Amino acid sequence: MAETQQGAAFVVQPGEGQSFWQPVPANGYAEVLVSRRNDPSIGDFSAGIQVIAPGSHIREHQHGTEQEVLFFFEGTGKVLVNGIEHPVQPGTMVYAGQQNAHKIINDTEDDLKMMWMLLPGGLEDFFEAIGRPRATGEATPAPFPRPDNVAEVEAQTVFAALDKES
Repeated sequence: MAETQQGAAFVVQPGEGQSFWQPVPANGYAEVLVSRRNDPSIGDFSAGIQVIAPGSHIREHQHGTEQEVLFFFEGTGKVLVNGIEHPVQPGTMVYAGQQNAHKIINDTEDDLKMMWMLLPGGLEDFFEAIGRPRATGEATPAPFPRPDNVAEVEAQTVFAALDKES
């Protein structure tokens, strides 16, 4: 009989994840809660939360071989999946398999908060490369631009090129 090896198990409390302020147009921040950075035995999976600031959006994008699940738990807004608009409210879940374009829009005056999961993982590498380190409780910085090499960063992480930029 084959021996089963026990995998990783841990609890991450609010504010304990690696967190990064995000540039325009999303603003807000992303906090990585589960990834190979917690424990290499996790493998290729990552999850966390992202806060999209009022009047901001996560630009349209798609992933190459990755599957993404988004679960909205606070605020309202819209999500476009392959160009089709859907309302977002607490409890809304989005599944975007590989090569499915999606865009998240916060058109309100309140934060829009979601949990994201990516399989295979790697979104944490993107957040770190384009963002700025964030400490829990620190003041929100003024909006800052995406790095000049963002297309290169995307190509090296978990994004697939779109036919158009939005």
